[in-house]
Order: sequence, then C-alpha cells, then structure tokens
Amino acid sequence: MVSVKEVYEVGEIPPVGEVPPLMYAQLIRPERFGEPIKAFQVEKVETPAELKPREALVLVMAAGINYNNVWAARGVPVNVIKAREREGDMTGFHIGGSDASGIVYKVGSNVSNIKVGDQVVIHCGMWDEDSPFVKAGNDPMFDPSFKIWGYESNWGSFAQFTKVQAHQCLPKAPHLTWEEAAAPTLVGATAYRMLRAWPPHTVEKGDVVLVWGGSGGLGSMAIQIAKDFGATPVAVVSSEDKFDFCLKLGAKGCINRKEFEHWGMLPHWTDTEAFAKWSQGARAFGTKFWEVLGERRSPRIVFEHPGEDTIPTSIFMCDTGGMVVICAGTSGFNATVDLRYLWMRQKRLQGSHFANDEQAGAFNQLVLDGKIDPCLGETYSFEDIGKCHQLMYEGKQPLGVMAALVSAKRTGMREVE
Repeated sequence: MVSVKEVYEVGEIPPVGEVPPLMYAQLIRPERFGEPIKAFQVEKVETPAELKPREALVLVMAAGINYNNVWAARGVPVNVIKAREREGDMTGFHIGGSDASGIVYKVGSNVSNIKVGDQVVIHCGMWDEDSPFVKAGNDPMFDPSFKIWGYESNWGSFAQFTKVQAHQCLPKAPHLTWEEAAAPTLVGATAYRMLRAWPPHTVEKGDVVLVWGGSGGLGSMAIQIAKDFGATPVAVVSSEDKFDFCLKLGAKGCINRKEFEHWGMLPHWTDTEAFAKWSQGARAFGTKFWEVLGERRSPRIVFEHPGEDTIPTSIFMCDTGGMVVICAGTSGFNATVDLRYLWMRQKRLQGSHFANDEQAGAFNQLVLDGKIDPCLGETYSFEDIGKCHQLMYEGKQPLGVMAALVSAKRTGMREVE
C-alpha cells in the first residue's frame, strides 16, 4: 500500500484523489487583525477532508482576490472569526478566498454534479440546501442560511485545499489558464445578478447603463455583460489612463471622477448654499455624461458599489422609472438620498448580493462561450496574498482583477503538468 505524504509543498500536486492530512494555508487570526499585509500569514493546518454528503474537496490551482477579505483581515465591519464561533466553529482562524479554479479531489456521498478529477471554478454562494424555504424553490439568496464562502465561511481558496458545497462547482473554461479562470466568478456573477435579476429593470438592448469603477473587477464585468445584452455602458474611473481599458471592454465612453468635487454625503436640504453647490456639481457630472454618451439620455440602470460618496449622484442621474442597483459600499455605508428624486421620478434603489446557482451558471456560460474577458490584471504568488489585499486596501491594485497561484507552478498553465 502506497503511503500518503503528510503534506505537500506549495506547487506540488498530489495524485488525483490523494488527500494529505495537512496543508498550507494563508491564515488570519484575531491577534493579527489590521493591515492585510500583516494579518495574512502562511501556516500548516489540517486538511478539511471530512465531508458532508453534498460537499466536495477541491485542490486549489489558483485563487481570485476580492475586497471581502480586506474586511476579514481588518476585523471590520464584521469579526468573521467571532461570528463563526457563535455557530460552533472553534478553529480560531479564518482561511479566506471566495474565487478559485481547481480540481475535485473528493466528493460527499450524495454528490452527482461533479466527480473526482473534474476541473472546476467555484462560485461563492453557500446555503442550507435542506432549508424549507430553499426546498420550496425560492431564491436561496433570501434564505437566512446564505453565506459567502471564504468570507462568512471558513476553508476558502487561500489554501491548498478548499471545502465547498458541490453545487458551487462549475465547469472551468478550457481556453483559460488557471489564474484567468480563478479571477472573475465572484465579481462577474455579482454583476450578472445586479443587471439581470431585478425585473422590470433587467438590462436589455438599447438601455443606457452608468457603471461606477469601470476599470475594477465589478465594473469591468458590468461593462461586458451590459454590452453583450445590447446596452450602452458608460464608465466612471479615477484617471484618464484607465479609459482605454474600459473602451476595449465595450464602454461607449468614460468619465474621470477626479474632474468633479461634489462627492460624499448629501448636504441637508435646508442648507441652501451647500445644497446649491452640490447640485451644481451633480448637474455638471450629468452634462459630462451626455457629452460622453453623445445624446441627452439618462441611464436606465446605474451600477453602484462605491456607496457613500456616489449614491446622491446616482439617484440624481438615474432616469425616471429607472434603477440604481448597489452591491457594496467601498467608500462608506452612510449613503444619503434626496427622496424628492426617488418618489417624484419613481426611481428604484435596489440592493443586490452575489448570485444564485442559475445566475452564477449563466455568467459562467458567458465565460465558457468566450464572451467575457476575465480582465486579469496581475498574478501573484501564494506567499503574496497578504500583499494583494494590502494593495486593494490602499487603492493601488492594478486594473481589472487580481489572482494568486496556489498549486499551479507557474502562470500560463491550462492543465496539470
């Protein structure tokens, strides 16, 4: 009988189906909460090989980098380790990572959609599949059991092996490298739900869409999805050197937000001087939007995620009967709204959070069909996962999406070598 190695070094790939007792992982511990570059450290831990009937263990080839584990590293707005302790997880650490490409190494007794050896990407939506609400056919995104894998759950992709629910696994696009395949699923599926899940405000041919942060992960996916459905996206970015990036993805044009100064929480409507100054800035932004678009049309959909700095302008800009849809608050959470625009113009402010299986699968099909550029900006080593998050925390990340190699030995690999 061939003995199983206790642990494989990062970059070593065990024989398919062989699960070592230990693995290397990038861990966050409560005593290290703070700047991501210090919070993440490589440690050796037990491989989470014990599976429930509908779970799977995946060897991670590459992992995508997202902002949620900046929050995890800092311990705010939620201490994810303490939150899980209340649910009985006493590991005392967090293994983050909510995007991955990899190979299935073990499956639970009731798994039928994947098998050992399959090459997959992983979407980050987890829920209780036995919940009466879910079993009744309702959207699991609205079930109290919903969690983001690798943020609200442990055993994410910043490790040699990750434990997931089998329904999270989707086919890897064969034309993509491991790092390209790992990059876009969280942001892409999130953008897909934002643009396609809220009828009657589903993006369609002829719509105008305002996309905040067009050169980032969410924005780069939103531009491509909107364009694929026949809409006209206009991107907002922080500098003109990002214009070409957005235009190549399909944006009609771009706006440099640094040309305007009215950002932040809305002045109180009784402060007539401050409110008039804000209105002047918002109207100037609107004029610039028309200029870039080439016609005097307001966006039917505004794709939001900065939050506090931009919501007042988004509500102002949105067309009568249109929708502002938001999935985050990267500039802050205390957004203010002039309700006069909301009710008089019958506008909609819609929250949106990740995606269900159908929406994640629909986005992945666009990837499989070659309609989505993963927009991989930079690939880092496993050891540099803390550095990746530090760059994101400081707003110094490259254009597009970042990824880190885990078990893949080098960039450019599409198979196991």
